[in-house]
Amino acid sequence: MSGRPEILFPLFAGLTKLDGIGPKTAQTLEHAGVVTPRDMLMTLPVSGVDRHRRASIRDVVPPAVATVEVTIGEHHPPRTRGRPYRVHVEDAQSSFQLVFFHARGDYLQKLLPTGQRRIVSGKVEIFDGIAQIVHPDHVVPVAEAEDIPAFEPVYPLHAGITQKAMWKATRSALTDAPGLAEWIDPNLKKREGWPDWHAAMALAHAPQATSDLSPHAQARARLAYDELLAHQLTLALARAASRRATGVASAPTGVLSNKVLAALPYKPTNAQTRAISEIAADLKTPLKMNRLLQGDVGSGKTLVALMALLGVVEAGGQGVMMAPTEILARQHLDGLRPLAENAGITLEVLTGRDKGAARAAKLKALAWGDIHILVGTHAVFQKDIVFNDLRLAVIDEQHRFGVAQRMELGAKGRAVDVLVMTATPIPRSLALAQYGDMDVSVLDEKPPGRPPVQTALVSIARMDEVVEKLRKAVADGRQAYWVCPLVEESEVVDMTAAEERFKRLRATLGEGVVGLVHGQMPPADKDAAMARFVAGETKVLVATTVIEVGVNVPNASIMMVEHADRFGLAQLHQLRGRVGRGTAASTCLLLYQSPLSESGRRRLEILRETEDGFAISEEDLAMRGAGDVIGTAQSGLPRFRIADLERQAAQMAVAQTDARALLADDPKLESDRGQAARTLLWLMEQDKAIRLISVG
Repeated sequence: MSGRPEILFPLFAGLTKLDGIGPKTAQTLEHAGVVTPRDMLMTLPVSGVDRHRRASIRDVVPPAVATVEVTIGEHHPPRTRGRPYRVHVEDAQSSFQLVFFHARGDYLQKLLPTGQRRIVSGKVEIFDGIAQIVHPDHVVPVAEAEDIPAFEPVYPLHAGITQKAMWKATRSALTDAPGLAEWIDPNLKKREGWPDWHAAMALAHAPQATSDLSPHAQARARLAYDELLAHQLTLALARAASRRATGVASAPTGVLSNKVLAALPYKPTNAQTRAISEIAADLKTPLKMNRLLQGDVGSGKTLVALMALLGVVEAGGQGVMMAPTEILARQHLDGLRPLAENAGITLEVLTGRDKGAARAAKLKALAWGDIHILVGTHAVFQKDIVFNDLRLAVIDEQHRFGVAQRMELGAKGRAVDVLVMTATPIPRSLALAQYGDMDVSVLDEKPPGRPPVQTALVSIARMDEVVEKLRKAVADGRQAYWVCPLVEESEVVDMTAAEERFKRLRATLGEGVVGLVHGQMPPADKDAAMARFVAGETKVLVATTVIEVGVNVPNASIMMVEHADRFGLAQLHQLRGRVGRGTAASTCLLLYQSPLSESGRRRLEILRETEDGFAISEEDLAMRGAGDVIGTAQSGLPRFRIADLERQAAQMAVAQTDARALLADDPKLESDRGQAARTLLWLMEQDKAIRLISVG
């Protein structure tokens, strides 16, 4: 796979090779992310303008675009500065004016010579009872009428680039573009009635009607599928490569895990049992496991993770459980330790806080294999940390952890089996886009004995009532979270919002009852404030969203979210999951500012109606779009130019199946279709994938 195939060279040449693009325009386009003719082709029109010829402007209802043949009459230059220049014209049935501001008279005389005929196209408006077109979009001699398309595509624009320039450049890119061998499965292509790649590009850039701009139009659907297929091929290649990396077969014996299961006060759910056996089956094979454990808040992921870790310990290896923050690492430790004691194994924690002799002692025990399971933060990645026989890494709350870090983990031992846990139910299409290189286990049931959380919507205007109710609840020995939103990403303002609320609640509820946690506090203070709340010393914890992930305080049974209308659905669902962890009936109050927008009200009502995280996430995706649901910046989500993850979710699943099937038949992509698929990867700039084939 030495380099880019020659057939694609024209698509990756400089932009100045295209008609009408000089060095300056090329620079502007580059700033907008259009660097090659290929990028130009992947920039599809966003709308279109109907410019088919009419006999007269009478055929349209102003304001509307009309394209008509006119005879040019008198010119009326402005008498005073700042007034417009007017040219009188007549079509077959009526007369109107062409209006120009700041125009040079000599230029207009040349463009519109009195007595001659021209085709003009532009927006007809009525001003003071007179029909006019201000700055027509097109003025051409009758012989060149063909230059005005009947349905003109409108491109997304950037300052300094005109529609005309985009039109010319895209035509020129199409002329240079080669025909490419087909990489789509022939049966699929036939079933969908999709055109070839080049034909699809040509059609997408020359829409004949608004319906051709829909993501479901055949040409566009095909081009979107090309992007999804390239993405899923890359993930499938990564999956194949990571599975080839020989892992270690760890055959769980059940000796330890059975002890833990026997000591549990309840039976695992069917979903937990299924996930445990899927993981055990992966551990037994010498192929490297790369599995995502997706479970809603409170679905019992910790137990599944522990069973996996015990499985490798039974087989003589070690396991590590990684959390994104120190608080969460310690919490995992507290959750796992009593269970691990039933099995009689050694569990330790390692975070950035371990220093000096204590740290050295832990490192020694790890290297000797005396610690069976290590719980920690990213600190376990440091160079001096050596395991005796690391076989499984469990990673909690994955989106802060991309594919690159997953690879790095493999370097800690022989190809370590990886289990990633996420408490964010992600809609299937996004899960495929983000984790398509992984196999997925889903926990979609809740363990018995968890009371549902009552969710209510309350206007902020009723704040005094709310605080009074809270005072009574605290007097009854209940604990509550009070979450304040991040205001406009400004940490300073966010701090003040939380601090203000803290002061007010402290004044009402009394000294020592209320604690405060926000992003600007030193980590040690944050941990101390959390610890006081966990111990039940403080009854109310005022916090910004730092508590969203994973904090476990079974006695906390009230969740107040101030300005709930400013949070995303998934975030609110996560926050609500912080209560209802004990036996007490729990409440979540969503305080909102009236009046609520239509979508704001819809969001809060969905939460009131359901506790099913998967249903909530599908709704969230429909309302907000993919980037927002995962938070695009750190999501590792691909940025597609044509494909639309929300509308083409079903295609993503087809692409995954197709990509995996192609690689199963042709692992090195050597067949005709395999070679075409390589061209597709080059075309979509999936260099990583190309490296994976050449390594393979």
